Amino acid sequence: MARIALGVTGGIGAYKAVEVARGLQKRNHDVVAVMTRSARRFVGPVTFEAITRHRVITDQFARGLNAEIEHIALAADVDLLVVAPATANIIGKFANGIADDFLSSLYLATRAPVLIAPAMNATMLAHAAVRRNLAVLSERGVRFVDPGEGYLACGWIGKGRLAEPEDVVIAAERMLRREGSLTGRVVLVTAGPTYEDLDPVRFVGNRSSGRMGFALAAEARARGAHVVLVAGPTALESPRDADVVRVRSAAEMHAAVMSRASEMDAVVMAAAVADYTTAGGAAPEKITKDADTLSLTLTRTPDILADLGRWRQDRPLPILVGFAAETRDLTRRAREKLRAKRVDFIVANDVSRPDAGFDVDTNAATIIRPGEDEELPMQSKTALAEAILDRVEALLAERSSAARLSS
Repeated sequence: MARIALGVTGGIGAYKAVEVARGLQKRNHDVVAVMTRSARRFVGPVTFEAITRHRVITDQFARGLNAEIEHIALAADVDLLVVAPATANIIGKFANGIADDFLSSLYLATRAPVLIAPAMNATMLAHAAVRRNLAVLSERGVRFVDPGEGYLACGWIGKGRLAEPEDVVIAAERMLRREGSLTGRVVLVTAGPTYEDLDPVRFVGNRSSGRMGFALAAEARARGAHVVLVAGPTALESPRDADVVRVRSAAEMHAAVMSRASEMDAVVMAAAVADYTTAGGAAPEKITKDADTLSLTLTRTPDILADLGRWRQDRPLPILVGFAAETRDLTRRAREKLRAKRVDFIVANDVSRPDAGFDVDTNAATIIRPGEDEELPMQSKTALAEAILDRVEALLAERSSAARLSS
């Protein structure tokens, strides 16, 4: 049994939150409801009190001894924070560190995992500000239950209605089961691009944002792993409690990974590492704009994944996972990479798609393993990180079992 804080915010979907509370209780969880002022305009607190058998928290400054720090006490006590429905307003508060009511203060104070079920008008959901706030929260390790499509309270038809209560409950159960599943394991994740300097001003790089790698690091940390995140240049906020190693070039990333590989149970190479760098290093002074053309001599960078495969040889650990970002012949090229680099599986994705790959919140991939291709549909990078780490966990369990049988 887990203790779950259920945040309810002001939207027509608040009535569904009653069924979310009931569904969590049916699974023997202890639920404490936290309602915003706007939520109480849709559903009365007495409804949640009758179901949860707990006083509903509605006021950050309720009277009574130490009432003003109740959000700190609850934050330390809960195993999961679920917010359903989550309006654009509360999502914005969470993303920007605003703590002006009990629920937003609870979010900042808790170290428990967080699950959010957004619900709002379709146009609001698609707005750049809301998408950015959702991306920020995803980078911090917050999970989401995607809203459904259909008739909205405003009369429109589109995406934005609160997910069905059972879907929220299943997502909560999934998070609680995963919590601690990698406890005792050490996982290294690489993320972002590398920049290969041409001179003190210019560099050769790529469009990787680092979102996939950061989502993997956040997910591994949420499962209890000690996480080392080796990150190229990116503006993303570091996942909570990960050990972050900042690098710039492919050579720096190679050194950071290889020097730590022997300590790892798994290495997930999600970074988009540059294949070439300037021969002889960067020019000491800015290259002047004298001629109509400019010729550069580039040389291959160290192949981190191949070097990991050669170093590991036939040892069972660490689990090695590579990524293949391609624009054509996706499966064939990824399978060649799997064989050449001697890794456990390759996550292949088509970066020519506008809704997948670099610098977007969603991704679709094919897991390439010896003798098997597994299609993973379009989904958030957070959800894809969950799927990838499910497969890493399965391999770790399989190899741990084999080691016990052979000893």
